[in-house]
Amino acid sequence: MFSKDKLELKRVPMMPVREMVIFPQMMTPFIVGRESSVRALEDALAGDKKIFLATQLDASVDEPKPKDIHQVGTLASIVQSVKLPDGNIRVLVEGSERAKILAISTEDGFFRAHIRLMPGRLETSPQVEQTVSRVTQLFEQYVKLSQSLNYDTVMAAVRSDDPVRLSDSVAQNLQISVEEKQELLEMFDPLERLGRVADVLEIEIDKLNVERSVNNRVKRQMERAQREYYLNEKIKAIQKELGRGEKNEVEELKKKIDSAGMTKDAREKATQELRRLEQMPPMSAESTVSRNYLDWLLAVPWKKKSKEIRDIARAHKTLDDDHYGLEKIKERILEFLAVRQLVKNPKGSILCFLGPPGVGKTSLGMSIARATGRKFVRVSLGGVRDEAEIRGHRRTYIGALPGQIIQMMRKAGTTNPVFLLDEVDKMSTDFRGDPSAALMEVLDPELNHSFTDHYLDVEYDLSKVMFICTANVLHTIPQPLQDRMEVLRLSGYTEQEKIEIAERYLVKKQRERNGVSENDLRFEREALRYMVRHYTRESGVRNLEREIANIARKVARKVVEQAAGGARPAPADVTVTAANVPDFLGVIKFRDLGAEKKNEVGLAVGLAWTEVGGQVMATEVSIMEGKGRLTLTGQLGDVMQESAQAAMSYVRSRATQFGLPRDFYRRMDIHVHVPEGAIPKDGPSAGITIGAAIASALMKVPVRCDVAMTGEITLRGKVLPIGGVKEKLLAAHRTGIYTVILPLDNEKDMADVPEEIRAAMSIKFVEMMDDVLALALDRATPAVASQGPVPEVAPAFESTVSSDKELAN
Repeated sequence: MFSKDKLELKRVPMMPVREMVIFPQMMTPFIVGRESSVRALEDALAGDKKIFLATQLDASVDEPKPKDIHQVGTLASIVQSVKLPDGNIRVLVEGSERAKILAISTEDGFFRAHIRLMPGRLETSPQVEQTVSRVTQLFEQYVKLSQSLNYDTVMAAVRSDDPVRLSDSVAQNLQISVEEKQELLEMFDPLERLGRVADVLEIEIDKLNVERSVNNRVKRQMERAQREYYLNEKIKAIQKELGRGEKNEVEELKKKIDSAGMTKDAREKATQELRRLEQMPPMSAESTVSRNYLDWLLAVPWKKKSKEIRDIARAHKTLDDDHYGLEKIKERILEFLAVRQLVKNPKGSILCFLGPPGVGKTSLGMSIARATGRKFVRVSLGGVRDEAEIRGHRRTYIGALPGQIIQMMRKAGTTNPVFLLDEVDKMSTDFRGDPSAALMEVLDPELNHSFTDHYLDVEYDLSKVMFICTANVLHTIPQPLQDRMEVLRLSGYTEQEKIEIAERYLVKKQRERNGVSENDLRFEREALRYMVRHYTRESGVRNLEREIANIARKVARKVVEQAAGGARPAPADVTVTAANVPDFLGVIKFRDLGAEKKNEVGLAVGLAWTEVGGQVMATEVSIMEGKGRLTLTGQLGDVMQESAQAAMSYVRSRATQFGLPRDFYRRMDIHVHVPEGAIPKDGPSAGITIGAAIASALMKVPVRCDVAMTGEITLRGKVLPIGGVKEKLLAAHRTGIYTVILPLDNEKDMADVPEEIRAAMSIKFVEMMDDVLALALDRATPAVASQGPVPEVAPAFESTVSSDKELAN
């Protein structure tokens, strides 16, 4: 039946192909990119457009050798070739005949194959017709089952009366591996090939049937689950009708709404939402949104209140037990309680505790809640930059929730909690809105009775809430928001107050936290004083508490190391004294400046206010021969630079009184430096300090090291008032400087300074810079010879800052 014509030998260009098999009589497109393949293609195009295509054994080999190529391929005609922009060539070929490689040679950088054509012709017979019919039916069934083949297109392509063409057409469209297709290509007997194609089709049809069966089974299981759910819901509905099942959920929600004590608008909104929920399918997304909304409406307190403690004596005792000092704050709380007794429905109070870190602002809010018998909730506003954090998101957003105000009211569970808004000065704004603007409604006693959260979308009464804000600085809080708060300033603690706080609270607290008893660890009062002076420099007591905790941990380790056999040994019996504090904490971190420094020319001690309290700040001035430049270093801000200019102008205007030549400044450079150059500094209060340092350097008269000063200077030498007096005096006292020069107009601020500080310090009030120099300069100390003589003549005086930018006098 199968007859071989006279076998023809040919020598043609050859191209190896990857991951595909080309069959005779089939049109196949592909991309040619390898240099050797491009050359073979160009050679074929230059001749009779015949090229031999054989599949590589390993597709990953970029430059195959003859041994890497199958020995049977297809002689094809090039129908079309298009060069692409990237240099590759798109080719469309039509297979002509099977061929077997006899030899391969390399010419001009590409393969040329010596091949033998293997044509096949099949004579018609009943067996052939039966096999053709079988293949046709199986392939039609295969195409119907396959989801990736188009039935009409594929069946039209393979429809043929020629059995040889039919076998190759079906083989080309089968979704099988390259190896299986190559096996079909290498079958030269058409009848044998048809039989093999039929076998492959049967295997592939079985695979597709199994896949369809699995898909149908999964679908039936899902339908069964949905059916069971539907029937279960129906059973539940029947049981509810008969009164045998669980309580009606809608009725339950309705009862909760009736008993919640909502406002008229809120109740109407809740009832309307309940009607909508009743009509929705239980599994719909809208149903979940409505149910969550009703849950929030019912969870927020509408009428439940904490029973307030109005006993002022008891409240006073509670505040004293929790905090030492802070008398003004305690007075304000007791005044609030007194008003509550006399007025039935007073407006809610909005207090703002302003002070450096560690002075007890947050813990004071907790004490107020305990003293008044209210619930306590806290929200940290540090870093908040989204208005929705305050007001919430509208329900149209996926995953929407109420804002922090409503969430914390739900957590409190009462309508009159103590609500602490912590770090209110650290909010910021961006494209999502300004949270401080949203807070204005919350903190306005005239408006917060009708606060509206975007999520609840009903008015909520916050007028019974006692709002307390905390902040380190005021200048970052918008002025309209400041206007709604009563600011109570908490300045830093004095040394005596820190010792009292440590004895009463911190030592006991750290003993409990570290598992040691009073028999294990005791602190002498002088030891605490030594720790305050030499291991901390702060307005609050946080670092002091850390140092106490450090010692407690060391004692806890000693207790554990003494233990034997799991039984607790005798007490560690450690007493911390001023002498042995360094044994626990290492070398001292801070020294008293006043105890070690000497009076020096050009060095004055100033006082500054920072966000963490007062600070002692030295100012140095050096005189050098030069061209009349004033250099300012130490990261000084614009205001401080201008203060230095004013101080320099004052000294020049008083040159005769200071015993200086009128043109003293013409051949010298003056360098003003404020140490700790990495820290930015600004403000006018260093004016008299800079003036005293410049005058000292020019007159060769030392400045007293036991005197600190602060005040703004004018060109006429007047000393103007400054702020932060209490914090600055506390800083001087902490540092061991007990004589301070202040502007006369600041005498009124002494009322805020603790009595023990006023008693320990000598405060000198001045109006003019001449008075400052009379108090600060030590004229009894001889001049320092190293400063050299004052130059007599020079060009006009110039001024620069550390970047050598000139400043106008």
